[in-house]
Amino acid sequence: MPSALDKLTAGGFSVGVELPLDNDWSPAGDRARREARRLPGEPDLARHGELARLADQLGFRALWVRDVPLYDPQFGDAAQVFETFSYLGYLAGVTERILLGTAAVVLPLREPLLTLKSAATVDHLSNGRLMLGVASGDRPIEYPIFGRDFAQRGKAFREQVALLRDAGAATLPAGVQLLPRLRKPLPLLVAGLAQQDPAWVGEHMDGWLAYPGTPEDHVRRSGLWRSVAGSTPNTKPYISFIHLDLLDDPDAPMQRHRFGAAVGRNGLIDELHAMHKAGAAHIGLHLRRSHRPVREVMEEIAAYVLPRFHGAGEAAGSTVPLASAA
Repeated sequence: MPSALDKLTAGGFSVGVELPLDNDWSPAGDRARREARRLPGEPDLARHGELARLADQLGFRALWVRDVPLYDPQFGDAAQVFETFSYLGYLAGVTERILLGTAAVVLPLREPLLTLKSAATVDHLSNGRLMLGVASGDRPIEYPIFGRDFAQRGKAFREQVALLRDAGAATLPAGVQLLPRLRKPLPLLVAGLAQQDPAWVGEHMDGWLAYPGTPEDHVRRSGLWRSVAGSTPNTKPYISFIHLDLLDDPDAPMQRHRFGAAVGRNGLIDELHAMHKAGAAHIGLHLRRSHRPVREVMEEIAAYVLPRFHGAGEAAGSTVPLASAA
């Protein structure tokens, strides 16, 4: 049976979406946030289940969720708000095919065996769709609140990776088991370097979640990853994200901004081809900057962009009407 990573890279390249599926970083979205008295960076989650199901129906390959335990006004980003593993359990129940990825769980803040149990639970509930992205964390304010040592997070990260790899066998007393049992090892993807040497990351991790950047940035970064992880792109994939504002005009030229771009769909197709050529096996689209309704953008991408990369049959199986084709 193919692993979640095998499915992610089937065909050589795929496209997913990052939650929350809201455009609260756009001017209109920010006005709506203020009117609703939500915090800066706190998205509107009224339609989150509907939009997650839509992503599945339209043929996006993966849904990505972040792990932000506490809202810190210095960062101003609440991600998708919900606790990561609880939310993944919900998403497993409302979707059927789409892969479920974390980008990324902050291991040193969590109790290791409970992290393993949570991940194993989601993997079972989703029928093997979980990809566990992990990180050491970059928000110093969280560590003392959780009673953890920020300076030792790199060591704690390595120890927890070892526990995830052996499913707790070296930790648990004889005869004690953690259920549910993993049917196969979980794919472990690292965000950044997690305070580790690149060679260690390449040896111990199954893929790299890289920060957004231009195709030129990814040529350099993916080259580093391939040098430590091996030369076969789909075996240990290089994955990244684009903060996308899809413009109405299909031929609108690229206007780059921090972590992404405003562009028409034809320019998006060119950008995704360039990302693939630069070494990326998967790109997740982050839509919080979108000036247009998120549903409309997803439908347009499914109609015109996904078939270029996933194959016509795979992306065209939805019965959802395509508003953008009207």
